Amino acid sequence: MSYAGKNFRHLRKLRGWTQEEFAAKLDIKRSLVGAYEEERAEPKLEAMERICKIFKITLDDLILKDLSAPKVSTYLEQRRNLKMASESTGVIQFVPMKAAAGYLSGYADPDFLDELNTFTLPMLSPGNYRAFEIIGDSMMPTPSGSVIVGEKVDDIEDIKTTNTYVVLSKNDGIVYKRVVKNTKPKNRITLVSDNPSYEPYQVNSDDVLEMWKAVYILQKAGSIQRWDVNQLAGMVNNLQQQVSSLQKGMN
Repeated sequence: MSYAGKNFRHLRKLRGWTQEEFAAKLDIKRSLVGAYEEERAEPKLEAMERICKIFKITLDDLILKDLSAPKVSTYLEQRRNLKMASESTGVIQFVPMKAAAGYLSGYADPDFLDELNTFTLPMLSPGNYRAFEIIGDSMMPTPSGSVIVGEKVDDIEDIKTTNTYVVLSKNDGIVYKRVVKNTKPKNRITLVSDNPSYEPYQVNSDDVLEMWKAVYILQKAGSIQRWDVNQLAGMVNNLQQQVSSLQKGMN
């Protein structure tokens, strides 16, 4: 008896992935993931080898063992299970600026993502997180070199104008901005910098590959930009004027 299909479902849920996300990591169609999990089809060898690489298990374990069954395990198996469980809640893959170009083509490639360094933040609730290094002063007072920890946004309709996002798009690569949904045309979003020296600009929604809602900003000690009261007042005023103009143009 093969447990492969049952184990596919168990391992996917262990990481908190949707069938669509799991299919992307295995480089197969989503419908195949459903067929495997419902045991309507036997997983192909290539898919099983890829899942074994992701979860660091053997092919025999995937096929012959019910990985969801409670069992008395060895110390190494306990460590492995703890590691897999932690990766569903606290482990964050880090995309440094030097990897930004590669991320544009490898953001859905499990092999590429496995090569990224990881870290943990114990205060995070369960979810799908990733961290990105940002360069430049367009989001000042957030300084260049900051690391933005973002939670995956699955639907562009869930974005809120008051929040900041890491946006991966076909033409612009990785940028960190505030996002404004357009009412006309509806197939575009507007990206706004916190630094009023930078003009807002629009991107086609179809060109957006990923969006990550910023939940934490990590900075080096002493790197925070200091502003006086007049600078802050001018910056807030200019930003409010930009957003008001954008909203009028979209209505």
